[in-house]
Amino acid sequence: MAAGMYLEHYLDSIENLPFELQRNFQLMRDLDQRTEDLKGQIDSLAREYTTNARTLSPEQKLSLLRQIQQSYGKCKEFGDDKVQLAMQTYEMVDKHIRRLDTDLARFEADLKEKQIESTDYDSTSSKGNKSELRGPKEKKVARTRSKVKNSDDDSSPKSAQKKVKLMQTTEFATVPAVTFGNVHPSDVLDMPVDPNEPTYCLCHQVSYGEMIGCDNTDCSIEWFHFACVGLTTKPRGKWYCPRCSQERKKK
Repeated sequence: MAAGMYLEHYLDSIENLPFELQRNFQLMRDLDQRTEDLKGQIDSLAREYTTNARTLSPEQKLSLLRQIQQSYGKCKEFGDDKVQLAMQTYEMVDKHIRRLDTDLARFEADLKEKQIESTDYDSTSSKGNKSELRGPKEKKVARTRSKVKNSDDDSSPKSAQKKVKLMQTTEFATVPAVTFGNVHPSDVLDMPVDPNEPTYCLCHQVSYGEMIGCDNTDCSIEWFHFACVGLTTKPRGKWYCPRCSQERKKK
């Protein structure tokens, strides 16, 4: 149900509430006034009784006492009626409060349901758009990586100058430029990755941040992330990955 419908129905239900409350309050004021009048009569009868008690006959005393007793009975009736009106007024207001709470709970549930549906739709749409945009962008990154690798192979062997590359994919071009030297492999697990994207390093993750190539021409992994091999800057001279270093020590 739309918010407008909840509001319209609730306003319709309380349309007569102000008039009903005004009527009950007016009845309670009338009862108060009648009770005050009776109290005045009781005071008058009590003064008459106490003033003329010695001169009044037993029948007159009994008549005055009965009038006082009846007046007190009337006051009690008026008080009971006032209590009933007060309870009725309270229940009347409380009923509308409970209905308002119920409508609010239903409205909040409807809003949450719509938000969940909207979130699911946005998530599905976002995944679809990313899968459509990822293809050409990652192909461009792959071509760039291939060109860098071929250039290294054509110019000199790996024993020459260190091979370091910084891959800044166009997919994150909107983010301000930062240094990726301290990036940990776990930080990129949530990045959108093509399942056909080649993996590197000891962490078996895709290329990101600064990477260094092993100088062993027979290295099976070849490229390594700085953070995975404990590097923060490009080392001088030849550099061998941990596996190749162990094999060289065995020899």
